[in-house]
Amino acid sequence: MDSGRTTVAPARYGKRGDREADRRLRITGLVCGALGLALVGWMGVSYVSKGSVMNGLMPGFQVVSAEAIQVQLSVLKDDGTAGVCTVRAQSEDGGVVGLHDFPIPAAGSRYDEVVTLRTTARATAAELLGCAPGK
Repeated sequence: MDSGRTTVAPARYGKRGDREADRRLRITGLVCGALGLALVGWMGVSYVSKGSVMNGLMPGFQVVSAEAIQVQLSVLKDDGTAGVCTVRAQSEDGGVVGLHDFPIPAAGSRYDEVVTLRTTARATAAELLGCAPGK
């Protein structure tokens, strides 16, 4: 008599195969995830270590005339690394009135200097665009 249960053929619908497939899929996913995280971490560390050779700051500036502005540059770098720092001067309306690459000498691990940037009109602001090694 029929007791209300349906019997399936284990060879045709085996649960063991499904469990193994699920287990393999989980392991594959975990391995791929771990490799992906390791790759992202490695790329981040290599990017940060390459970008930290020369760091520039501009603690202040002073407008000295209608044709010049003095900028204080402070650069931290590896000893023996030369480079340039690019400074931009802007007028009151935001137009660029001066742009110059200031050379940074290779000697020392710190460079502090007040430099003068010549302008085509009166500047009201100065901005350090960045410092790069080896130019």
